Amino acid sequence: MLTEVQAGPYTVRGISVGGVYTSLQVPELEVVLDVGLPIRSFAGTDRIFLSHAHPDHASGLGSLLGIRRLMNKGTPQVFLPAEVEAPVQEALAVLSRLHHTNMEVRTVPLRPGDVHKLGHDLYVRAFRTHHPVPSLGYQFLRRIAKLRPEFQGLPPQEIARRRQAGKALFDEVDRLELAYATDTLARVLETEPSLFDSRVLILEATFVDARHTVQAAQERWHLHLDELAARADQFRNEALVLMHFSQAFAPEEVRARVRERLPAALHERVHVFAPTSGRWFG
Repeated sequence: MLTEVQAGPYTVRGISVGGVYTSLQVPELEVVLDVGLPIRSFAGTDRIFLSHAHPDHASGLGSLLGIRRLMNKGTPQVFLPAEVEAPVQEALAVLSRLHHTNMEVRTVPLRPGDVHKLGHDLYVRAFRTHHPVPSLGYQFLRRIAKLRPEFQGLPPQEIARRRQAGKALFDEVDRLELAYATDTLARVLETEPSLFDSRVLILEATFVDARHTVQAAQERWHLHLDELAARADQFRNEALVLMHFSQAFAPEEVRARVRERLPAALHERVHVFAPTSGRWFG
């Protein structure tokens, strides 16, 4: 069964277990984040974002494309680190020959700092995550017009009159909506401080208690819950979705450790992306 949480205005649904599989969907943004497992209900989404090419995040891509073909869906866009574009295309070419079917995608190679327009006012910015292989995080934002401070006291009819006269009354600003960072060191919170200001932040927290030290987590290029607790007062997000927990912890253990180790002011904004009862899927 898929996990689903409501984080601010966004629904995050899917499945994530560190080293096993991660595949998420945010339907309000019409995006799939990683494809470690082909989820049939995700196949209608035309924008797929790969954080990196490790199997637990990317090996389900071919199967998802096969499901799309059964649904008569067109060619999707696959956003991915520029360094892995050629290998991913090669892998899909091999799968196409094996399955005697077309697995064509439109790859969008990105490097840290690249910004790509997705829709009317929706953009994505790629940022660097810290992992032993080429990897990216993604920050989704909306570019909106905001009335300049000096004009904010004007009545609507005066604003309209000045706009008709060609006056520049508005600035274009970025409203940070949702960010996704997985398989990374906590250093990403220093190199990308705007993550603290995203309305919703989806962040890995692979290790959650003393069975694995912070140093051990860093040696595995992953985050420890204690590293988030130490930065608790920096998270200004409306909602924080923690995911990618190690299978060494049962879901109920994860929830208990998050409750115990995070300050109440942060915990009340945290959504644990794990089953509410029972075991991990599979």
